[in-house]
Amino acid sequence: MSDVERAAAALRAGNLVILPTETVYGLAAAAADPAAIARIFEAKSRPRFNPLIAHVSDRAMAERIAALPPLAARLAEAFWPGPLTLVVPISDPAAVCDLARAGLDTVALRAPAHALAQAVIAAFGGPVCAPSANRSGRPSPTTHADAVEETGASAAVALDGGPCTVGVESTVVSIIGGEARLLRPGGLERKAIETLIGPLAASSEDAHRSPGRLALHYAPNAPVRLNVDAPAPGEAWLAFGPALPNPLTLNLSPAGDLREAAANLFAYLRAADRLSPSAIAVAPIPDHGLGEAINDRLKRAAGFVG
Repeated sequence: MSDVERAAAALRAGNLVILPTETVYGLAAAAADPAAIARIFEAKSRPRFNPLIAHVSDRAMAERIAALPPLAARLAEAFWPGPLTLVVPISDPAAVCDLARAGLDTVALRAPAHALAQAVIAAFGGPVCAPSANRSGRPSPTTHADAVEETGASAAVALDGGPCTVGVESTVVSIIGGEARLLRPGGLERKAIETLIGPLAASSEDAHRSPGRLALHYAPNAPVRLNVDAPAPGEAWLAFGPALPNPLTLNLSPAGDLREAAANLFAYLRAADRLSPSAIAVAPIPDHGLGEAINDRLKRAAGFVG
């Protein structure tokens, strides 16, 4: 039996699977199975009110779960598979159980752009919920080893798809009542979305419909200080751009490349935490393009965002 077949069989049996995607590694379960979804919450110690994303193979599978509004259909056509999650009204509540949707009348859908994830979903034949394979509030895993360290004891199968190429979670956009709102910045830049469908509305009204909106999220054990020009003695230093070598320095991107920084973010937060520093100091990150998603995650790691 192949790894993909073993993973699909585990999902059908109600077990959990560590699943690679292009964004982060996920802890996957059958979206329609409340008992399996409960196992995700147990493994992650995740608050029950935080909804999960249902991963689908393509737009056709999504349309068996939700009647995609025109704006959502345009976004799916342009950016799936890829790091974009669409929150839309659900039409088949049995396909993604109430527990996975946190009791909401909407569902968060995404088609991941990773060959292993696509193969597993196709072999399973239905949507799978796959939140990041970390304990709740911890940095998301972007390597197989980190995923196994976090939640491997709870998974029946742990697939290794190599390092995640995007490195931050998907962008989340809600399409409700004909209006598009940015609920969470992520691996797809806002500019790309707005170029296609126009300006996105503010997120406050529908923020509860998105995963990853807790104030303290993606947090290492050490406290995190942001927009720091130089670290204090004993602090680990997450640099960005040219920086002097230092045993406690990890450089998100020596070239100042936001895509490279996003791919390295969670792994370097974890690596810095393993140095047992007094704190983790982070250099200023430009707040444009993927910098918007990076700064969102860093603020949550520091407990600054509600």
